[in-house]
Amino acid sequence: MAAGVSPPTTPTSPGAIDWSAPWLAPWRGRGQPVAQQVQGGSPVGQALQAALPGAASVVFAAQSELPEGTAYEQYIWDTRRVPTRDNLHDFFNGLVWLHFPQAKRRLNELQAQAIAANGIQAVRGPLRDALTVFDENGALLQAPDALWDALRARDWQRLFIDLRPLWAEARLVLFGHALMEKLVVPRKPMVAHVYPAPIAINTVAKDGMAALDAWLAQEVQPGTWAAKPFTPLPVLGVPGWWPANEAPQFYADAQVFRPPRAVPSP
Repeated sequence: MAAGVSPPTTPTSPGAIDWSAPWLAPWRGRGQPVAQQVQGGSPVGQALQAALPGAASVVFAAQSELPEGTAYEQYIWDTRRVPTRDNLHDFFNGLVWLHFPQAKRRLNELQAQAIAANGIQAVRGPLRDALTVFDENGALLQAPDALWDALRARDWQRLFIDLRPLWAEARLVLFGHALMEKLVVPRKPMVAHVYPAPIAINTVAKDGMAALDAWLAQEVQPGTWAAKPFTPLPVLGVPGWWPANEAPQFYADAQVFRPPRAVPSP
C-alpha cells in the first residue's frame, strides 16, 4: 500500500449493509428488519432481542453487563446472556446466533470447557484457536466432490473455470461474523475458512438453516476440530458472488489465489 494511503475501513452502522449481496441471501429475511430497527435508533442488542424466538437459548445484553475480568465466552455459558456492543461486528454475531443457535451454543460450550480446564492464557490452545477461527471467519460449503477436490488442491483453474457450471449445485453459507462484517466493504483478498457440509441439507427450504444448524452442532467435536479441518477459499471467487470474477483473468492473481505449498524434498 502506498505511503500515506489509509487502509480501507469497515463502516460501523447496519445502514451500510447492501442486503442484495448474494452472500447475505440466507440472512436477509431476519437481518434486514433488525438493521432497520437499529437505523431507527434501537440499540443493537435490543433489536436482536426483539427478533429472538420465544424458546431462545440466549438473550442479548448490553456490553456493560460483562463484569471486568470475566472471560466473554465463560460469561455467555454461565448466564446465557450475550454482551452486545452497538457495532457491525456484534450485529452480525447476533444474526449468527439467530440462525445457528445450536451451533453457536456448542462452540460456546467447548470454549467454556477449555477455559475451565486451562484458564485464560496469553495464547489460546489449539481447540480454542480453531473454534475462534471458525466463529469469526468460517463458512460451510455444500458442494460436489469434484469441487472439493479442486479446492483442497488449490487448483483454481479447475475449481472456478473448468468446473464453473458445477457451482450451480453448490452452496456456500457464511458463518463467521467478522467475515460478514468485512464483506460490507468487499475486497478481493478476503478468505473464508471453509468446512464441508452435506449437500443433501437443503438450505433453501424453509427449515433448511435449522437443519444445517442441528447438523453443525453435532459435527463440532474437540478431537477433529482442534486440528483446524478448514480449507481457505477466497469468497469473491465464488461464481455469482462478484461481477469481476466473470473474467478468467480474475483468478490469475497469485497473491489471492495462491498455488499449493511446495512439498519439501526428503
